[in-house]
Amino acid sequence: MKLRDIEYFALVAEQGHLGRAAEALGLSTPALSKSLRRLERAAGAKLVKRTPKGVELTAPGATLYSHARQLQLALHDVAREVADIGQGRAGALRVGANQFSLDHILPRASETLLKEAPKVGLKLTAGGNDVLVPALRNGRLDLIIGYVPSAPEGLVEEHLLSDAFVVHCSSGHRLSERKRVTIADVADETWALGPANVPDWQWLHRIFEEKGLPPPKTAIETSATPLRLRVVSSTRLLGFAPRLFVQQAMSRLPLVELPVTELEWPCRLAVRYRKGGYISPAGRRFIEILKATAKGLSRASSDGGA
Repeated sequence: MKLRDIEYFALVAEQGHLGRAAEALGLSTPALSKSLRRLERAAGAKLVKRTPKGVELTAPGATLYSHARQLQLALHDVAREVADIGQGRAGALRVGANQFSLDHILPRASETLLKEAPKVGLKLTAGGNDVLVPALRNGRLDLIIGYVPSAPEGLVEEHLLSDAFVVHCSSGHRLSERKRVTIADVADETWALGPANVPDWQWLHRIFEEKGLPPPKTAIETSATPLRLRVVSSTRLLGFAPRLFVQQAMSRLPLVELPVTELEWPCRLAVRYRKGGYISPAGRRFIEILKATAKGLSRASSDGGA
């Protein structure tokens, strides 16, 4: 198989149409068809079938496409590694992070990295796991930082700090001064929560179900944790967020953590990257800086400095 034919085939698979793929490649449709036939001869199997709307992958074609995507990522990694070595630089670094990391870890960590390697190009992207994990898998990001319930297949995790999701409310809430609060006490309350496809939302709903309680009533659903904290601080809603996030917000917002031990969900903040993927020297150094920064933040929190 020729590498160029595989690359052309991958674009045909993505476009689902020979004409559109040919146009994107700057080729004629007959030239692209010739490349496709050459690849099918080398593979010994029919890779696509014609449809009224374009083309669809056959079973062998779908298998080849899955490997072609991995091959493209591997070639991309090789090209970046060679460029880093050949040009004597640390390389560009693309990092995705949750809001807590962007607010409390990345400013100091980025400053440290850029002092050590001022020629590094650092691109930061905000988002939750639902956005960042696919971007990491597709090679659009080199590292992601966020709260993790478990290690997704094909990704490597390096621990940054331990935390726990906790219930919180405004300092004026009717439950705010209680020394002990049970899940039954909050069963009839209304909440500001993350979206339904994130693990903390799913865990909270599962605990309510296991206790024989109706699911939490949600007034606001958003992945923007700072927005949820601000809304909770000025309303009678309850929130569910990492303790460190809540503690940081308490310095500027009238928030308190509710002692609902039944609804305390341990979690951890970690940095992730693709297993076997290329991490530039700057990326490896940045991971060490992130660990040191997170350790300092965790120590300050345990000493009451947060």
